[in-house]
Amino acid sequence: MKKKGINILPAILVLGTIIAAVVVGSIYAFEKQDETLQGQVEVSEYRVSSKVPGRVLAINVHEGDLVHKGDVLAIIEAPEVDAKLLQAQAAEAAAAALSEKAQNGAQKEDIQGAYELWQKARAGVEVMEKSYARVKRLTEEGVMPQQKLDEVTAQRDAAVATERAAKTQYDKAVRGAREEDKKAAAAQVRRAQGAISEVNSYKRETQLLASADGEVTEIFPQVGELVGTGAPVMNVSIMSDLWLTFNVREDHLAQLPMKKHVALKIPALGDEELSAEVYYIKDLGSYAAWKATKTTGQFDMKTFEVRLRPLRKVEGLRPGMTVLLK
Repeated sequence: MKKKGINILPAILVLGTIIAAVVVGSIYAFEKQDETLQGQVEVSEYRVSSKVPGRVLAINVHEGDLVHKGDVLAIIEAPEVDAKLLQAQAAEAAAAALSEKAQNGAQKEDIQGAYELWQKARAGVEVMEKSYARVKRLTEEGVMPQQKLDEVTAQRDAAVATERAAKTQYDKAVRGAREEDKKAAAAQVRRAQGAISEVNSYKRETQLLASADGEVTEIFPQVGELVGTGAPVMNVSIMSDLWLTFNVREDHLAQLPMKKHVALKIPALGDEELSAEVYYIKDLGSYAAWKATKTTGQFDMKTFEVRLRPLRKVEGLRPGMTVLLK
């Protein structure tokens, strides 16, 4: 009985198909493929905060609201500022009164009183001059002792000094305050007015205003909570100042030179295409380096932050959206 031969043709065909598949797969696997870089939309924003500590009295906006420059976003209650304003106003009133007194000089009654004292002193001098002349004559004639003349001389000199002092007080009352005193009093008024201006500036800071048009993205405190000096109350995003940020390995930087225009896709907007221009490239530092896995012909590569500015306005484009770049 003749044995049948083993048919190895199917096995050869299967083996050949496997080898061909492996070869083709290897070709595609090792072929250089385009890489897709993923970035996101960023936006400028500013924090709204107060210079003075206090309690949140009112918040006039909600998250998501559009605000305009100068809008009152929140109000801080600061009774200490009101108290300091009253103190400053009282100090200004007192300084103004002293300055007015220095400018106007002494009152008419004070001038008249000083004049009367001067006249009284003058009369005393006249009496003592007569007494001195009489005693001196009698002393020369030997009727009065020398001691009596010495006493009358001392009394006359004292009367003359008293008259001079009274005359000085009268002249001072007529002349009023010295020029230096007037300037000092006026300076005190200006100082008090400066204190009022300072307190008023703090009082204005209790109303938190929008410094630019934008959208309220975050509100931190609730009404009634205390906030400290400089503590953020809310964040406002300037939606007109958008840019796109990518973290790019340095071996891809040649594809993204400065001022280059590139095409991007925005998945959140149905893969809408957007043209953008590279305007910023910065090294992120050694902490963002790509470590080499081989020693032969390999080196550690740094990561760079690349920013692009959209060349047109895209409706619906918002911070945080993903952008794709081949």
